[in-house]
Amino acid sequence: MTHRLAQGDLANELVAFTTTKEDGSRLTVEILNVFEHEVRMMFTKQLIEGWEEGSQKRNITTPENPRSKRTLSTRSPHLVFSPNSFSPSATPSQKYGSRSNRGEVVTSFGSVQDTSWSGKGGHGSSVKLFGPPERLLTKSYKFMFQKLHDIREVLSWKIEELGDALKKHYKIEEFTSVLVPAQEPVTVLGQIGCDSNGKLNGKSVILEGDREHSSGGQVPVDLSELKEYSLFPGQVVVMESINSTGGKLVASKLYEKLVLTLLQYILDLELQIVLVACGPYTTSDSITYDPMLDLIDIINKDKPDVCILFGPFLDAKHEQVEVSCPPRELRIHNAGSQLVFVPSLRDVHHDFIYPQPPFSYELSKDDKQRVHFVSDPCTLAINGVIFGLTSTDLLFHMGTEEISSSSGVSDRFTRILNHVLTQRSYYPLYPPSEEMNVDYENFYNYIPLPVTPDVLIVPSELRYFVKVSWELRHTLLAGIQWEVAAFENPSLSIELSLREEQDEW
Repeated sequence: MTHRLAQGDLANELVAFTTTKEDGSRLTVEILNVFEHEVRMMFTKQLIEGWEEGSQKRNITTPENPRSKRTLSTRSPHLVFSPNSFSPSATPSQKYGSRSNRGEVVTSFGSVQDTSWSGKGGHGSSVKLFGPPERLLTKSYKFMFQKLHDIREVLSWKIEELGDALKKHYKIEEFTSVLVPAQEPVTVLGQIGCDSNGKLNGKSVILEGDREHSSGGQVPVDLSELKEYSLFPGQVVVMESINSTGGKLVASKLYEKLVLTLLQYILDLELQIVLVACGPYTTSDSITYDPMLDLIDIINKDKPDVCILFGPFLDAKHEQVEVSCPPRELRIHNAGSQLVFVPSLRDVHHDFIYPQPPFSYELSKDDKQRVHFVSDPCTLAINGVIFGLTSTDLLFHMGTEEISSSSGVSDRFTRILNHVLTQRSYYPLYPPSEEMNVDYENFYNYIPLPVTPDVLIVPSELRYFVKVSWELRHTLLAGIQWEVAAFENPSLSIELSLREEQDEW
């Protein structure tokens, strides 16, 4: 199975191989190792030749059974694949080449005073990881060794820590067990869950109590008395309710809207141009990197101070990608921009684990000054402005799980991002999406928000938008101006201009 050969074929290959050796009568470990190597090379050659012929056919025909874009490649990630197949000789995308909206502004935010968007090429820009050193993910780690007990510890910690913050903020005297009968309203702490294997709905909500007061007990929740709510699995809430029998909570009030404080600092008065782009950097019908080349041209022309590039750089969901090597070089001559690379779980050449460590690539001494490989998620300070970054499509993941009723915020996207801020986590959903491999032993250190970011950037396959959080309406988000330029829908680059409005800050 390793070499895709039947037992009989493998035996015939081995007999033919040993007869060519001087001492073919003796079967040694050394001979077997050489045999395995030659069979692997033969199979790789056949794979490359067959793929290159097939890829040319697929470029000009429509697959009879196209794979869903939301389904990760199920093919082997361990086969050797020729980088030559990614040469410019591959057929370019006709759709991409004939697009009519190149460079068109499709959405904006704020009053854009200067339409040139020309930066100073990183002059005077400062890009630093934000947070205590022990909470910065800077290298790979061992995963797939977590124990159920350790996962339980992390989830309990999340409930208890956020519960303490809510208790202090709302001046709650004491929490009551979710299992104790109460004829009068009591306040309980816990985590939202679902009572079945299906999706959460208004009739399947349960509250899993905290360990200290409820010993992790679970009880159904009746939401009929709540005028409005927005809930998702894994959400930590403080709930005022009546539990007349000890078997069901009738909720009357939720306490769950509490964000971390913002930093107090003095902004650099110098204009900073931040360009943000999200992969994939190939089109859906070609394996050439035409969008990436166009992006590089824009960077060289506009010279933004900082470029934040999200993965995937080699997309596991691309129908023509089985395995390969990542783009070896990204040369942006003379621009001088600070470059930030954020990996994605869809990068086939990188660790498929969340939190995801940064890319590991040897940089020259000069490049180390302006090239930054960061983790997913990551919190950056760019000239004092705090950016929260994650390439994980949490909008889509949480959007399929969240339930709401008459919420004061009718826009689902805004509600979800408010949950990220109030739950103080880059990924508060539990259980996570099936696309996610979450390492909960490292969840504690690298997933929580260290501070409420001034700018939160979350790429998604859903429609683009730019909004001011209603939780943070009076923060410096009011001074941010956005411009989004279309390459090929839904692939977008986002140019973000930070301007200091003295009478606003």
